[in-house]
Amino acid sequence: MNENIGFRSWYYFRMGWATYFAFIFAAVNTLTVTYFLAIERYPFLSGIFPNFLQYVVIVSAIGVPLLVVIGYIHYKRTVAFKSEVDVIMESNPYQRRNIVNITLVLHSIIQTNQLLLKLSKNEKLSET
Repeated sequence: MNENIGFRSWYYFRMGWATYFAFIFAAVNTLTVTYFLAIERYPFLSGIFPNFLQYVVIVSAIGVPLLVVIGYIHYKRTVAFKSEVDVIMESNPYQRRNIVNITLVLHSIIQTNQLLLKLSKNEKLSET
């Protein structure tokens, strides 16, 4: 493991950046830009969102549940997630090996169960 500390650190950095920092940074940036460049310049929108804090609260109250529903649809109702998993399976040799191992284990379990059934019925076991 000590030989791979640089690559492990790089991987953890990318995960932290992409998952947490970039997400929070993008959310704050989007809220700030949309409020100060769009909302403040239009009196109609300024009446709905009188200050930045209320804008953040209202947009978050609508946006977070909406994005949860969109994420649910992405995973459960579209073929997008299946396609992502297919690409991961095709490109990750370790994941492919897990499937081969599971297949072999299941085959041996089936054979063992068949032998146990024969034993329970007092049948003679064959070598094939």
